[in-house]
Amino acid sequence: MSRREMREQIFKLLFRVEFNPKEEMAQQEAFFFEDAENAAAEKNNAQISEKFNKIIEKIDSIDQALNDKVQGWNTERMGKVDLTILRLAVYEIIYDQDIPTGVAINEAVELAKKFGQDSSPSFVNGVLAKFA
Repeated sequence: MSRREMREQIFKLLFRVEFNPKEEMAQQEAFFFEDAENAAAEKNNAQISEKFNKIIEKIDSIDQALNDKVQGWNTERMGKVDLTILRLAVYEIIYDQDIPTGVAINEAVELAKKFGQDSSPSFVNGVLAKFA
């Protein structure tokens, strides 16, 4: 599985945060990996799960960073897809030293093109430019 495919899986799993209480995320994670569409090699599932849980641990500080950087917006007003993409990208920019900032931004824009609305790629790019 490529890094892009793994990032997409993490995005799909992270999207569930918006619709389920934190206490249920372990159960949601198990449901996610039971779905045949999300099935991957055991090693890949472990990597996806590890990064997902690291993001969940830092989600409050990620949201705070987003709220501090973005003028006229806050995480409560953002679309769920855009917010999920931004959370993943901000985690990679701030906490994941293995991923260059430019790569994190580019991959986030690609996710926005695939899953977001017409305006999502430019919105995501504009927000993440404040972190670069």
